[in-house]
Amino acid sequence: MELEKFVSDWDQDPAGVKEIFVEFKNLLESLADTEIEFHARPGVTYSMRGVKTSQTKWPLYVMVDVIDDDPENRWLSVCFFGDCITDPDELGDLVPGGLLGQDGHCFDAEDLEIKDYLAARIRESHSNQ
Repeated sequence: MELEKFVSDWDQDPAGVKEIFVEFKNLLESLADTEIEFHARPGVTYSMRGVKTSQTKWPLYVMVDVIDDDPENRWLSVCFFGDCITDPDELGDLVPGGLLGQDGHCFDAEDLEIKDYLAARIRESHSNQ
């Protein structure tokens, strides 16, 4: 319920990233064997994590962080474990040790242009776990 409250209370969104966040939430809810965890750290991040319950190797398959250092101008950081996705358009950044201590592959979503590309990466990561 905390996730739903966060979404309903999010009223300032000049970049339009709330729409991306909600679409990714809906996507996670539609994927098999998925549990959504939500970790709120106001002023820092609001983290939505897709966990695939049918496997135990990875603690999550995607982490969608709402970066909250400027609540009036939030943006998203979407991260995956490095070997769970491909990045054919080379839009992401490799982050050694940056995802729960493991190598991550992260993407900044500051507008709607990257939404479909990241949705495909979420599906890919889910299917690779």
